[in-house]
Amino acid sequence: MAKVRIDGVRKSFGDVEVLKNIDIDITDGEFLVLVGPSGCGKSTLLRSIAGLEGITAGRIHIGEEDVTERPPKGRDVAMVFQNYALYPHMTVARNMGFSLELKRASRAEREAAVAKAAEILGLTPLLKRYPRQLSGGQRQRVAMGRAIVRNPQVFLFDEPLSNLDAKLRVTMRSEIKQLHQRLGSTIVYVTHDQVEAMTMADRIAVMHGGVLEQLGTPQELYERPANRFVATFIGSPSMNLIHGEVIAEGGQVLFRTIAGTLPLAPKYMALSGRSVEMGIRPENFVLADAGLSGTITQIDPMGAEQHLFIDVGGPQIVTIDRVRLDNRVGQTATIALGAHEPHFFDPDSGRRIDA
Repeated sequence: MAKVRIDGVRKSFGDVEVLKNIDIDITDGEFLVLVGPSGCGKSTLLRSIAGLEGITAGRIHIGEEDVTERPPKGRDVAMVFQNYALYPHMTVARNMGFSLELKRASRAEREAAVAKAAEILGLTPLLKRYPRQLSGGQRQRVAMGRAIVRNPQVFLFDEPLSNLDAKLRVTMRSEIKQLHQRLGSTIVYVTHDQVEAMTMADRIAVMHGGVLEQLGTPQELYERPANRFVATFIGSPSMNLIHGEVIAEGGQVLFRTIAGTLPLAPKYMALSGRSVEMGIRPENFVLADAGLSGTITQIDPMGAEQHLFIDVGGPQIVTIDRVRLDNRVGQTATIALGAHEPHFFDPDSGRRIDA
């Protein structure tokens, strides 16, 4: 396995710049997830690492080698695609071992590599079947097995679970994570699903408009988002953002908005008199007797909890209620801050403000 270094990578299609000076160091054995909305440049970056896409500027290193000018076959990477890309006329065993066949490896070598990968992925009983005889999850395992038999330095996954149903996606997430733990391999994984990113990654690179917005562990991104975009993209339901002003009144520090005021810790006195966006995770709001008041417009029952949508005269706020499960649409609700501290962002730049 090997580390990957991406230095100042830019990519343009004509006048459109889709990657803007990307710098990422991926350590040996790390599981890095590139996440962001459609069109953010994550798949283009992955294809650039693979050599399937040339870059306009910058360098790409795999291990100690500069592979920027090398073709895909000279980079020692294996890619797992969204659409499986299996040969329909070949059995599972031959699909998995075909890359070794092209390298003119001996039959014994091919069979040993395929058998080992099949055992890891639970495909041994399916080796004689054809892709048409497999489920979506089994086809994805075959695509992963084809990558494993190559024993590459780096595995590249391009939204491999997007064609699967919700339950199977959860299962396959677990299997890919366990595969990484068994192989100790370096993996770069692309997805638009932030839940997928949070549950699988060692680190996450959040991209938006060709820019790397933040790079960090799932916990770092969740607890200290660098800006408004990361704050609202990471987490489900999304973080609430409320425009208002921090004020000092009666010896207290308050956040004042059209729907009411919320008391803040004394350390936020430094923000007094400043217009801000306050960010609060839905689980950090609690139903209370004093705080922000509004009308419940929607309730999403989730079994042991409810997601309440509350109109407070500005943006609709989402909060999670795990205590009072008898709420009704149309009733008035008052919410206050829970135990966790809020986040603050500059309303113009969207950058995080630290007190």
